[in-house]
Amino acid sequence: MRRSTRMAAALSALAMTAGGLVSAAVLVATPARADHCDPAKQGTQQQAQPDQQNQQDQQDQQDQQDQQGQGGGRAAPSPAPSATPTPSRTASEEPSQQPTTQDPTQEPTTEPTAEPSQRRRPTPSPSASPTASPSASADHDDECADLGPFVTDFVDIRRVQPNGTGLSGGRGSFVSECGTNRNGHNNPDNFIVAPGVSNGAHHLHDYVGNLSTNGFSTDQSLAAAGTTCRFNDRSTYFWPVLRDRKVDDNVQDPDGNVGRVLRPRSVTLVFRGNPGSRVVAMPRFLRLITGDAKAATNGGANARAQWTCTGFTNRITTQYPLCPRFSQVMRILDFPSCWDGQNTDSANHRTHVLFPEQSGACPQGTRAIPQLRMILTYSVPQGPSFAVDAFPEQKHNPITDHADFANVMPDRLMAFAVNCINRGRRC
Repeated sequence: MRRSTRMAAALSALAMTAGGLVSAAVLVATPARADHCDPAKQGTQQQAQPDQQNQQDQQDQQDQQDQQGQGGGRAAPSPAPSATPTPSRTASEEPSQQPTTQDPTQEPTTEPTAEPSQRRRPTPSPSASPTASPSASADHDDECADLGPFVTDFVDIRRVQPNGTGLSGGRGSFVSECGTNRNGHNNPDNFIVAPGVSNGAHHLHDYVGNLSTNGFSTDQSLAAAGTTCRFNDRSTYFWPVLRDRKVDDNVQDPDGNVGRVLRPRSVTLVFRGNPGSRVVAMPRFLRLITGDAKAATNGGANARAQWTCTGFTNRITTQYPLCPRFSQVMRILDFPSCWDGQNTDSANHRTHVLFPEQSGACPQGTRAIPQLRMILTYSVPQGPSFAVDAFPEQKHNPITDHADFANVMPDRLMAFAVNCINRGRRC
């Protein structure tokens, strides 16, 4: 009797231990969403699945041969090709963005002797029209199967053929120095396209310039707010954030924007001239958008995404660039610059200011205003493991890159910028 009792107790303890181990295994096996949704891992998993099927098919064939005593069975499928090699890179120190105190409305006594390299090179022109990402054919139970981006959304910048002449600031330019959003001004609003709505963008925006910008901003509220820009430029500049998808941040986001936000290493906001005519001043409170946040489903008609790497600015792509070591990812966002001369906005936020024609000249009935170009640089994780925030159905496609701007410069500052541009100076 005692022996049976001891044996029963031992079996009970063993069962409890096994149950605990099973529970622990289940807990450990549950993936964290952001890391689990790393595009690089998706590529690895998609490659591994055909390999596993290949092995299973070979085993089935061998079993069938053993049972039937003859050849036959199913042909094993070839494994999928491996993903693009992922170069490493080292983060560089962020350049200082201390504002200057010189009054821009005073005529300088000497011409500037240097300018940032991003503004020295000519204007790029993408060589191909953007296309939407293919949908993933993964198991429906995989929560990342439809999240995007996909490995096919990335390209090694060294495989992109030179298709531009670099980044040029033209003869004259004016730079508004506004920092890199060190103060953490972020929200998922867009007062231009979704006024009076919280989370109207369904993705997070980075803001520089005006300190008050949100979904409820008005001309009056923007004019009364402070700014991160020098010379009291109270304009608002904003764009969707870029995220490190290797880090498990923001895992409960209902729109699928997971991962850690990457702050730009540098932000250049340069206003440039027109090759065919002098520019006139932008009206105060002019509102502009560039790109199409829904380009993956709308098509490429309004897409303006331009991606490249530092040191490779004559190679422009609409895919996420995989940059070599010591090179940083760059986003180039050019705004329209041919104003109708009357309106500060329009129903679709596009027809009041158009893009120049291929020759650079403005269409008939419009006049050239200073063209805003945003240049954003980032240190990103190694390999295809970063993504721009996007509407859920856009699957973080790189062609959805876009940006917004509202001019709240003092009239005197805008006149100074126009004078710099028209006189071929770089201010």
